[in-house]
Amino acid sequence: MLKESYPYYLANKPVQPNTDLEVIDKYTGKVATRVAMADEAAIDLAIAKAVEADEPMRRMPSYKRQEVLEHCVKRFTERAEELAQSLCIEGGKPIKDSRGEVSRLIDTFKIAAELSVNIGGEVLSMDRSARAHGYTGMTKRVPIGPCSFISPFNFPLNLAAHKIAPALAVGCPFVLKPASLTPLGAIIIGEVLAETDLPEGAFSILPCRRDGAALFTEDDRLKLLSFTGSPGVGWALKAKAGKKPVILELGGNAACIVDEDADLEDVVQRMVIGAFYQSGQSCIGVQRIIVHESKYDAFKEQFVAATKKLKAGDPRDEDTFIGPIISKAEADRMQNWIDSAVNKGATLLCGGGRKGNMLEATILENVDKSEPMYAEEFFGPACLLTKFSNFDDALDEVNDSKFGLQAGIFTRDIYKINKAWDTLDVGGVVIGDVPSWRVDHMPYGGVKDSGLGREGIKYAIEDMTELRLLVVRTPQNV
Repeated sequence: MLKESYPYYLANKPVQPNTDLEVIDKYTGKVATRVAMADEAAIDLAIAKAVEADEPMRRMPSYKRQEVLEHCVKRFTERAEELAQSLCIEGGKPIKDSRGEVSRLIDTFKIAAELSVNIGGEVLSMDRSARAHGYTGMTKRVPIGPCSFISPFNFPLNLAAHKIAPALAVGCPFVLKPASLTPLGAIIIGEVLAETDLPEGAFSILPCRRDGAALFTEDDRLKLLSFTGSPGVGWALKAKAGKKPVILELGGNAACIVDEDADLEDVVQRMVIGAFYQSGQSCIGVQRIIVHESKYDAFKEQFVAATKKLKAGDPRDEDTFIGPIISKAEADRMQNWIDSAVNKGATLLCGGGRKGNMLEATILENVDKSEPMYAEEFFGPACLLTKFSNFDDALDEVNDSKFGLQAGIFTRDIYKINKAWDTLDVGGVVIGDVPSWRVDHMPYGGVKDSGLGREGIKYAIEDMTELRLLVVRTPQNV
């Protein structure tokens, strides 16, 4: 299904100067296809073309921008299975999860299409005192200008979409660097965008090596940087970004509280998905599960039994739930973290084994808080269990993290819900479900080491626009 090679996109056009980037089938380990790699000169030219496209994009009527987004929705729908299969191959993502990501890609562009013709301002009442009598104020949002986007490997379609779709909705030209491990999704988005009549330079999609990507961050011609990826890389990029605003969607080690009134059958079903969907490679995947002592033993027994039933293997298989880890280096790291936790006294309840890049779904308890398995982002199919007796202590344990992306709470007590919402130092609190739940129009982002700013189309549009004020004075003799 994949082509032998793919170009990159520079100023809306496919360019194939080389086939230097090998895209590996993450399950077989074999080369699946090759993609062109951009050098510094190509990136520089793409930025220059984005600057030239700035004014034509600003002048583009809202309905025209909506037409572009609606074309993308139509073509992504028509190419849905192709997109899912390519994602399954390049990312090792189980095919059911891959199809789910394609549906979210389509949803994201639908939302952007709806909002593209509804980017409004407001009228301000200015006559708050006698000196302002006869004045009227109004605001509108104007595009911030050429944007730089860097997207990660784990959601190569939808997380790129959360940058591209709002940029198109407001009229910002952009350059995008997709993850080198999973570039195909962004390239196919480029194929679809190239079918539209966007102004030349409106978009460039350029896989490149990290050592050639400094311009994405440091070039002052770019007016905003939006990065999704690891905390270490994200904060380093922010330090180099200069005066431009920076949006960071980074990592987490999300926690979920299971209170004494929770329905265990429902909790176990949701927790299996939250901890192990797409092989745990999600920044809001469930990593820490904090269970009330009255429910702990029953939950542990049921959760371990359900986890042992998960099928691991070829992500193309419709029944596969656990696919391969993205790379050998990441699989090595995860194995080392599990072994370290066990050597430090943790109990391995299930999993812990590995074959190549396939890591078993793993559950541990009594993990020492100094261990990376507790304190850092695991980003794979493993989670840890602890128990609590006092709800306030459970809230403190959720907050006992340098991350703060989302948290899940299974409780029916409205007072505890409000207390969690007030107390938890996270970007979002999900009640009655796992923290890995997300709908693409909601504000999404974190605090502390989990990032800066919010995604979700409406909120990204706010970041990609400047608020411009108009004040009108009506002379008193008129």
